[in-house]
Amino acid sequence: MTNKGVKKVVLAYSGGLDTSVILKWLQTEYRAEVVTFTADLGQGAEIEPARKKAELLGIKPENIFIEDVREEFVRDYVFPMFRANAVYEGVYLLGTSIARPLIAKKQIEIADKMGADAVSHGATGKGNDQVRFELAYYALKPDIKVIAPWREWDLASRTKLIEFAETHQIPIAKDKRGEAPFSVDANLLHSSSEGKVLEDPATEADAIVYQRTMSPEEAPDKATYIEVGFEKGDAVSIDGQKLSPASLLAKLNDLGRANGIGRIDLVENRFVGMKSRGVYETPGGTILLQAHRGIESITLDRGAGHLKDELMPRYAELIYNGFWFAPEREMLQAAIDKSQEFVSGTVRLKLYKGNAIVCGRSSEQSLYSKDLVTFEDDQGAYDQKDAAGFIKLNALRLRTLAMRRRKMGK
Repeated sequence: MTNKGVKKVVLAYSGGLDTSVILKWLQTEYRAEVVTFTADLGQGAEIEPARKKAELLGIKPENIFIEDVREEFVRDYVFPMFRANAVYEGVYLLGTSIARPLIAKKQIEIADKMGADAVSHGATGKGNDQVRFELAYYALKPDIKVIAPWREWDLASRTKLIEFAETHQIPIAKDKRGEAPFSVDANLLHSSSEGKVLEDPATEADAIVYQRTMSPEEAPDKATYIEVGFEKGDAVSIDGQKLSPASLLAKLNDLGRANGIGRIDLVENRFVGMKSRGVYETPGGTILLQAHRGIESITLDRGAGHLKDELMPRYAELIYNGFWFAPEREMLQAAIDKSQEFVSGTVRLKLYKGNAIVCGRSSEQSLYSKDLVTFEDDQGAYDQKDAAGFIKLNALRLRTLAMRRRKMGK
């Protein structure tokens, strides 16, 4: 069999059954040299076993790349997204979506370093991830060849995957021989569970589905209070302690987990056209979103804030659909980042049984003026008589319309 024009391919490799089968399939079907890349995104599982698995499957040590990208992930992807308060379809905090461009970027960097002419991923032909990976690949290296095994091979069932694995002596964990009850994707921002037992949107998810949070019912009866510090739109401290981006998000995850915060059960509209049901957990991100909106409420001008809220759905959709490296996302990011110039200060939150409630906010850059809003004597800071002219000017068109209706007898 020929190599189909591919000499070397960089595979996004987890070390699990699916990507191990893909690794061997690339070797046998394409006759290509395989380079593996495994990213530590804070998924919570050990990634070093992926190195041993790749070596076992014949990958040379110099062709195995494992990288801890947690800080880069939070600093350069998660935090910019949270400056926008990005939420897809009103509920989804884009935990899976935001990780894909970073993985793709690393694959392309490795492809350039190793002289590879192709990249490959393990996303199926029904999901969004294939789009996210491949749009990123092409944006960064337009002439790269992309191999998407799930769109090419005939291994369409778990049984066939296991048969292929056994034929090619790929080790299979005992728990992988049966059908997993649902699939899980995780990183430092969130975990998502989809498929199998979750495919009926009318049925409540079983407790075993939840990976990262205790149930709100089992959360402590006493509230936890925290303070999150911000500088130019990014969280930088918890309770006065400065933390790196990844360490801060991990700490918020711990606080969210302990208080049952961050669970959502949603049906979303995939970019490829179908609806899918998933159970997502974003404990730290849920707290961070509330905290960020809290600090913006006193530091962001009304016009800028409202414009940001108008732009946000478009921005969130771009990330969801895989256009992180597209010029329109970068244009929106520039506007969003400009808005964060004075978004600094501290937000106090109460964490209680699934809720993250803002209960205090302060900033040296605050636009809030007690002198203006007080019901007491404001010492002339605001002349209430000025409101009459303001109202009449804004009512002018409404009065004109009303007079026309009266004239027409309507």
